[in-house]
Amino acid sequence: MHRAIWIVIAAWIACTSIGCATRRPDPLPSWNEGPAKRSIIDFVAKVTTPGSPDFVPSAERLAVFDNDGCLWSEQPAYFQLLFAMDRVRAMAADRPQWREEEPFASLLKGDLQGVAAQGEKAIAAIVAATHAGMTTEEFAAVAREWFKTARHPTTGRPYQEMVFQPMLEVLTHLRDSGFRTCIVSGGGVEFIRAYAEETYGVRPEETIGSTDTLKVEWREGVPVLVKQPAIDFVDDKEGKVVAIQRHFGRRPVMAFGNSDGDLAMLQWTAAGAGARFCLYVHHDDASREWAYDRASRIGRLDAGLDEAAARGWTVVSMKEDWRVVHPPSR
Repeated sequence: MHRAIWIVIAAWIACTSIGCATRRPDPLPSWNEGPAKRSIIDFVAKVTTPGSPDFVPSAERLAVFDNDGCLWSEQPAYFQLLFAMDRVRAMAADRPQWREEEPFASLLKGDLQGVAAQGEKAIAAIVAATHAGMTTEEFAAVAREWFKTARHPTTGRPYQEMVFQPMLEVLTHLRDSGFRTCIVSGGGVEFIRAYAEETYGVRPEETIGSTDTLKVEWREGVPVLVKQPAIDFVDDKEGKVVAIQRHFGRRPVMAFGNSDGDLAMLQWTAAGAGARFCLYVHHDDASREWAYDRASRIGRLDAGLDEAAARGWTVVSMKEDWRVVHPPSR
């Protein structure tokens, strides 16, 4: 009798030990338990489990992410604009007319609100003036050097540390689950490619962004691509949908954004057949990051917030759903 009891106990311990050994670790440890975290984990499970009615073959598992405000912070200005500001300061000595010419005059005075008030054309003019004339390799080298030394004006942290730790975990979880994770951003594609692979694990060919006009030139007998002072394509709003189709040739299964500029991308994703997942990052944490949505000049989330509520998309509260926002300082 006693021997039989001990056999049962030993078997229970063995099964429990095996269960503990095979239990998967939490893929999203920086997320608080709740509907937002569960929606991601549950969706990934149902589309990657063979035999599931929602199973998606690995070749079709495309997940797209906005960058500014979705994968890293975007306040008090888009980081590429802050990069361009430093470029303007460095180039201003050779261009004295900039001190009287907008949007450069406001930028040189440090008036970010004044620049923002002039709209997207002003930002495009700054980017074109500071990026043109360099080869794509020269531009990448300048951008990487800037990332080594530049610091965020509010936090004092390197820009690579302004990424969102919870979203890094989402990227890893999706890749571990057979997804192709790609960036679809309104930012300049060459700027994003200068850091995306090291920062996010997203390769250059998996990155879509706004593009300058490029021209092939021969320098010292070698063909190079030279950035021209003109915008070729703006990868924002409906442009994101066009760019995804041109670049990947398939509709995403999952889409992540944070602003109305991402709404068309999420709508197009949601309109596909079969299981689809759309998520908005809502900036509502003024103590750890910033709080803004409907009235913001940068990263406005207005129509998208209403659409998410109507369609049942996941809306992530940074304040409530994330244990941490940025990774620890190195």
